[in-house]
Amino acid sequence: MKHHKLIGAILLVTGTTVGAGMLALPVSSGMSGFFPSLIIFVAIWALMLYTAFLMLEATMWMGKDKNLISMAQQTLGLPGKILAWGAYLFLLYLLNIAYISGGSKMLTDAIKIFSGISIPEWAGALPFLLIFGSFVYAGTKAIDYLNRIFMMGLFFTYGLIILFVTPHIDKTMLYEHNYTSLPLAISVIVTAFGFHIIIPTLVTYLDRDVKKIRTAIFIGSVMPLLAYIFWQFMMLGVVPIEGETGIIAAWKAGDSIIRPLQAIIANPWVSLTSSFLAFFVIVTSFLGVAISLVDFLSDGLRVKKTPSGKIILLAAAFIPSLLVVLTYPRAFLSALGYAGAFGVVILLCLLPAAMVWSGRYRMNLGAENRTPGGRIALVIVIVISFAIMAFEIAQKAGWLTIL
Repeated sequence: MKHHKLIGAILLVTGTTVGAGMLALPVSSGMSGFFPSLIIFVAIWALMLYTAFLMLEATMWMGKDKNLISMAQQTLGLPGKILAWGAYLFLLYLLNIAYISGGSKMLTDAIKIFSGISIPEWAGALPFLLIFGSFVYAGTKAIDYLNRIFMMGLFFTYGLIILFVTPHIDKTMLYEHNYTSLPLAISVIVTAFGFHIIIPTLVTYLDRDVKKIRTAIFIGSVMPLLAYIFWQFMMLGVVPIEGETGIIAAWKAGDSIIRPLQAIIANPWVSLTSSFLAFFVIVTSFLGVAISLVDFLSDGLRVKKTPSGKIILLAAAFIPSLLVVLTYPRAFLSALGYAGAFGVVILLCLLPAAMVWSGRYRMNLGAENRTPGGRIALVIVIVISFAIMAFEIAQKAGWLTIL
């Protein structure tokens, strides 16, 4: 039974990590080429793994049923609580925007494939919300059942994509490289490797067994790393960097990798399978984020989940996101980028380092279960966090032009 719990914890980390960011990774990092993107994948994975261990260290100081916001308040005081609360809300809204945007494009593509009718991308956003927002209204149990079905569909279609795409890989394309565009991918990659918010749950689930929790975090994060690398290998071996159906064109349009893939491999089975894969990835990601946002707003706004209360919460969660999607065509990639550069970096990198620094060196909390590295490692994490945010600000403000 204990081994079953460890396996369950590993899969929980993996499932939380793998999401719609997978569709954006080849577009955001593919401009640099396969091997440069491989380097940044491993580097970001190592950073996120280390900060996950920092989060575990801070969690082990706390009692049962402590979440990140209460942990930030206990170690950093009211400023820490405000920062955590704001970053968490900011992150959930941005991810909500990204997944509604991706879902809208997915829905309009599906209508075109099955009926031949082309409709504007913005027209898919409201139907997407009405269909899957109804499951959020129904609650966690309904989402759980739908998510199980869609996760099985995700694994099945991922396997089919491997079978259909692998024969088309041109290995010479994998040797193209442009290291100067590599920084463009950092914020999206950071988002793709974020899973830290479930660490307090893991601590309870594995009965505070630090060795097992670390094993679950390590193995559970390695599996998405390998999945992302192989996905990158397939996509960059098929989709060229330049051209009308290339990666740069997709990045400028704010698209995922699915449209370029379908254009390059003019095979109806590839189009159908990749569309279903995108559907499963986006919907499973959307459901998790949407229910988390609704729960967060319910707690923060003190709105009870009565039928009328749920309507208010859904309106608060979806209307602002919908307005952004309808007015900004690059919402998918841009929202994921902002989410990584600010929401994920603040919440999952900067805060864990700051909490551990305060807990270790100001509050003199327990020395057991200490993450290696000492003050130097914490300073490095903090510096990297601010560097990622500064780069994103400079790029968005037009002070730094890479592409």
